[in-house]
Amino acid sequence: MKSNFTKEISEIIRARFPLIYLQTFEEERALGILKDLCASSGKNGLNRPLYAWSQTQGLKQYPDGKIDTSLLSPHQLLDHIEKATNTALYVLLDFHIYLDDQHRTPDNDRIVRRLREIGISLRNANFARTVAIISPIVNLPQSLQKDVMMMDFPLPTQPEIRTALDRLILKQKGGGVQVFLTEEDKQQLCKAALGLTQQEAEGTFARAMASNGALTASDVDLILAQKQQILKKSGALEYVGSDFNLADVGGLENLKKWLDKRNRTWMDEAKRYNLPAPKGVMVTGVPGCGKSLIAKAISSMWKLPLLRFDISSVFGVYVGQSEANMRRALQTAEALAPCILWVDEIEKGLGGASGGEGDSGTTRRVFGNFLTWMQEKQALVFVFATANQINRLPPELLRKGRFDEIFFVDLPNIEERKQIFKVHLRRRLTSPEARGEFQETEQILEELATLSDKFIGAEIEDAITNALYEAFFESRAFRLEDLKRIIKNTPRFADMQADYLQSIRSWAKQRAVSASKGFEQD
Repeated sequence: MKSNFTKEISEIIRARFPLIYLQTFEEERALGILKDLCASSGKNGLNRPLYAWSQTQGLKQYPDGKIDTSLLSPHQLLDHIEKATNTALYVLLDFHIYLDDQHRTPDNDRIVRRLREIGISLRNANFARTVAIISPIVNLPQSLQKDVMMMDFPLPTQPEIRTALDRLILKQKGGGVQVFLTEEDKQQLCKAALGLTQQEAEGTFARAMASNGALTASDVDLILAQKQQILKKSGALEYVGSDFNLADVGGLENLKKWLDKRNRTWMDEAKRYNLPAPKGVMVTGVPGCGKSLIAKAISSMWKLPLLRFDISSVFGVYVGQSEANMRRALQTAEALAPCILWVDEIEKGLGGASGGEGDSGTTRRVFGNFLTWMQEKQALVFVFATANQINRLPPELLRKGRFDEIFFVDLPNIEERKQIFKVHLRRRLTSPEARGEFQETEQILEELATLSDKFIGAEIEDAITNALYEAFFESRAFRLEDLKRIIKNTPRFADMQADYLQSIRSWAKQRAVSASKGFEQD
């Protein structure tokens, strides 16, 4: 939240931390908050001049707006800061270009060294001066890691987005744009824009106005669609739509029941029971047995947005970049709360965290950020993590208290296979041309489930799809005989990976709860 950030950065500056690195794409908004802080003498106020530097304008003083164009060089700037004899905050814009550890030059090496010297000088100076770098990119040489305080700039809250919306509406008055919004409509529009920067939110509202010359409640869908595209560009998070529900997932009754009991526990009515909001679950086990489908089904059942988080995509080449990307992704998820954060195959992103070997411990530090966030998060972000190779994960992630529960998904038993056949046959055979005279009677489902012993859910779906390919190729309806033959000829994952299956069952026996009604196999 803005107030928390204001308090935190004010304390850091008043504590005379000499060098601060603020990562954000919202340069204008961040600079505005810092200007307000420096102009204020009240609570959290800094009551000092602020100087903003860029390599194109030089040094601009606030609040009077004077610009010194003789300080365009970073060397001239750093000399000026060190020699200054007044209390001040210096904000350096896009200074990351001089701190690139991957493409070092002698000139940049001198700038890095100069920053270290200034850090020492400012700590011991009579006048309190702080240097704050504002940049969308984290470039932090290893030599500066211990000298610079890294800070994350929070995304705008719903009230801040509402202020931006009201300002935009006022600006458009008399411009031919009509606004048909109730107070509730405005709240819905602002809620839909959560997770965006202020500039992105304003741009999305403006596009909605431009699309039909009006702003209405129906523009929520346009804003959500635009937000999906913006989140996709981030690389780590993807907004996932879902028309699945739990009835579309065969089996896994224990897991379904657990999830159903926790529906709506983030609503105000749950507070009367003093119930904590659920933190999340880890679902591990056999691949292809519905773990990912469950994530989509929860989103539909709980009516909450679903964000797929690709942890492996947060890793970058620069020092501190990976940790910053992780913090930014989690910050975005919190801005969208209440929501579901789906971490699919989590071991692919955090599997090396136990040692951190080979990457200077980056994986370990990224894992530490994720672990701390899970332990301390206050926002209503339900983490749904899946893993196929649970033994690759650090034990700290799996201890009691990280997740509300760890569920194990085994091979579907005969009753679950019947359900899976029923779900997929009904989903595929929707037209008279494809279905023909076929009806999935209890007897047929029993026969198919028996025939498909040791099948995983994905193998059942694939067998039905292949039977339909044959029907389509021959321009006829689906035939049960085709499906039976395909089932008989399908190599089973359980047979090909018998040792793997035995190892994960042994692990789960003492550490996880069955997602189904038992581990027993028919």
